[in-house]
Amino acid sequence: MYTSKKSVQILIALMKEHNIRHCVLSSGTRNVPFVYSVENDPFFTCYSVVDERSAAFFALGLAQELNQPVAISCTSSTATTNYLSAITEAFYQKVPLLVLTGDRDPYLLGQMEDQQIKQFGMYQDVIKKQVNLPTVRNDDDFWYCERLINEALLALDHHGKGPVHINIPLISHEKSFSIPALPPVRAIQRHYPTRNDSGCLAKVRELEGGKRILIICGQRWHASAEEAAAISAFAGKFNCVVATDHLSNLHIPSAMHLYVLAETIALPIFDEMLPDVVITLGGNFLSYGLKAKFRIRNVKHWSIQEDGSIVDVFKHLTDIFEGTPAEFFDCFVRHARPETRSDGSYFNLWKKQSDELSLPDMPHSAYSVIRAFADKLPERALLHLSILNSTRICNYFNIPPGVKVYCNLGAYGIDGCLSTFLGQSVVSELPAFLIIGDLSFFYDMNSIRIGHLKNNIRILLINNGGGCEFYMNTGKAKSPNLDRHTAARHDTHARGWIESLGFKYISARNAEEYLARLDQLMVKESDRPVVLEVFTDIQTDSDVIQAAFKVMQVTQVPVTAKSKLKSMLKEMLGEEGVRRIRQLKGIKEVPDFYADV
Repeated sequence: MYTSKKSVQILIALMKEHNIRHCVLSSGTRNVPFVYSVENDPFFTCYSVVDERSAAFFALGLAQELNQPVAISCTSSTATTNYLSAITEAFYQKVPLLVLTGDRDPYLLGQMEDQQIKQFGMYQDVIKKQVNLPTVRNDDDFWYCERLINEALLALDHHGKGPVHINIPLISHEKSFSIPALPPVRAIQRHYPTRNDSGCLAKVRELEGGKRILIICGQRWHASAEEAAAISAFAGKFNCVVATDHLSNLHIPSAMHLYVLAETIALPIFDEMLPDVVITLGGNFLSYGLKAKFRIRNVKHWSIQEDGSIVDVFKHLTDIFEGTPAEFFDCFVRHARPETRSDGSYFNLWKKQSDELSLPDMPHSAYSVIRAFADKLPERALLHLSILNSTRICNYFNIPPGVKVYCNLGAYGIDGCLSTFLGQSVVSELPAFLIIGDLSFFYDMNSIRIGHLKNNIRILLINNGGGCEFYMNTGKAKSPNLDRHTAARHDTHARGWIESLGFKYISARNAEEYLARLDQLMVKESDRPVVLEVFTDIQTDSDVIQAAFKVMQVTQVPVTAKSKLKSMLKEMLGEEGVRRIRQLKGIKEVPDFYADV
């Protein structure tokens, strides 16, 4: 029988998955759930050493002679301090000790609780990894606890061996040992493609035989020809499709820009297209839709990480491949059986669905402004997308493959988009374009007076007088005071500041003016930087983006009756949404389908 404490159950189950068998146990109260559970499980070999200082050194000797990790477990408070000498020795000798300290309710730290000291962080200078386990009350807690323990156990021998610390807070004394079996857990494994280890070779065999593979390529701002060639060779061998967005900066035949489809695809259709394995590489990717859908579908996830770190974006990570994407794909191509060939069926399945998706025309708004901009972009250029709508909307539309795309997607903050773009433009010989909203622009406008700027700068400033994102997520109906603080409504324009710094300034307040002046922004040569400020309406921008999104969802539903389609659209948008779409300025630009909903 095992403890009823979920965090301890998960720990023991993962120790078994990672083959950690030897435990040196010191008597106490706060580690009773662990001690009782492992001493009654024949998988473990347990040793009793009352003195914690001696116990830790005893375990050090065991680990050295066995050449494998050994766990030590003690109760809370000063018992934990007695481990420090042995942990220090283990750290400098690179011995894998798994240090397990029982603890009390973390909420009571510093509240005169008996036998409670600050344990987490106490070994920080002589430990490879330290984690503080949560109290497990729900599925998210379970996933987080499982992930933290995997991270700690994998660190025991990652880039050299050494001790790791798992602190285990418990809210109450153990009173129940009635659990007959440990819960199923997900052990994350790490593989090394350049070493041709047995784990990698087994994974090669797993993908053979026509398994459906979805490769998601996140943000990459430098992609080598070697990497592109390795991915292409992999696609020739295995049944895969490479999902990209503009920030992937990857242009190969097996890659497909799937952002719009990923965001709008209905779950029943998505389920028909589920892969057997999803492989991620690069940095963050834009599609919240893919993240949300894969989190509720149990699909194997493999992550390629150059530093071997755990990035469990879908909460289903099973394998980490430490190395570059080129090393990963080259390993799989080299070790695949000679007869292994892709029939292209999975790629064609996604392509068919993508080809059937059409983008609606919309009235003058950020959506239509960026659509026209994307159509005009030159074949070779640098493009920086500031956060949220600039990035989201631009990824609705195709741009030339010779355009290199940047975005501050790592932390996704508003504060430095303009400055980052200017730094990129200074060292680029290409025409350098920026799409930026008004709040982001005015936040960082001081950067325009940097003295090193070149004449290749082209800025599309979309000024709708506030933060459209908050209209989309909250809306005036739910928050009558939205404008005052959250959306930061204003009546400011950029002309005075722009012209005072010697930039060429152009503006447009409607679709006709914008289309007439867009070529002035796209001009290849200019004697000074150019800014085109386009004025739109914040409510219209919000309505149009949401309407376009809904329409793209509806058009995927396999119905032919127009009245049925309109009924579904009306249900999705609501009466107020339909009314606003009808009243949008420039309604003549909206197709008849919307006009007579």
